[in-house]
Amino acid sequence: MELPLEPRLSVGYQHVLAPPGYDDPEGPADGGLPDVVRLLDALGFDSLWSGDHVAYAGPILDPLIQLAQAAALSERLTVGTAVYLLPLRHPAPVAKQVATLDTVSKGRVILGVGGGGEFPIEFRLCGVPVDERGARLGEGIRVLRKLWSGEPVAHEGRFYSFPEVAIEPPPARSGGPPIWCGGRADAALRRAGRLADGWMSYVVDPERYRRSLETIAAAADDAGREMERFGTSHLLFVRLDRDRASALDFAAKFLSVRYAMDFRRPAERYCALGEPAEVADAIRAFHAAGMRHLVIHLLAPEREKAAHLQRFADEVMPLLADLR
Repeated sequence: MELPLEPRLSVGYQHVLAPPGYDDPEGPADGGLPDVVRLLDALGFDSLWSGDHVAYAGPILDPLIQLAQAAALSERLTVGTAVYLLPLRHPAPVAKQVATLDTVSKGRVILGVGGGGEFPIEFRLCGVPVDERGARLGEGIRVLRKLWSGEPVAHEGRFYSFPEVAIEPPPARSGGPPIWCGGRADAALRRAGRLADGWMSYVVDPERYRRSLETIAAAADDAGREMERFGTSHLLFVRLDRDRASALDFAAKFLSVRYAMDFRRPAERYCALGEPAEVADAIRAFHAAGMRHLVIHLLAPEREKAAHLQRFADEVMPLLADLR
């Protein structure tokens, strides 16, 4: 089967929800998330996304709480997690929180979920064996869908069991918000094909992206699924600069600090770097591979991100107008 893709490209922005001034000793340059939301609205972005960790290499705020704030500030932006580490939590309270967010946002939520594992300490902190993360993710997705039905449901599984119960009110959308799965390994791709409404990728190139969608489609076909739409998303690190070499130098240094590892080779291979036309060409390559939901993560100090967002909107988005 072929995955039923969205007809047009949407453009979103992943905001690093760290405490104001986290990467700037002089403190924040603006009003934090409210200013970001207002700017995204003004510049014509389609969505705002946040990442998730319980214990990370640096400070990071809870995504669902911050997205609730964002949804209250904008009446049009989709808000989503990219990605929420569902295995770290029992899915029942997550079902309640996300149903609430979907209700207060009037159905503007996408729940991106993933297994994580690159920071094993947060699994130890939450009392979850890291080698169970994939199985817990798959079962957790099934529990979410049950609880979002609005009907009394029971569950008896490997990790989660409960008697018949209903979570009310249900989400704004029947059956709950779309669930998009992250991950690059074959097992993660097959899980997305069997269980998810979309796939979220990062640190892959366009050719691997295309092959991954083929794996997802095959798994969906094997599961006998029929879908009207399947979300195909990619989180892309972007650095606009005077040339590619300067952009690469900055990206490598910035991401090496972020991930506590030498990130130069991944930055060279997987980031969109350089002048606006070079960045637009990188995005077009992913679109040709099947990506329909672009989520950019701008590589810039917090105090400079507004200017970089403005430049992306002014100089890159017009080059993609025919795709939108």
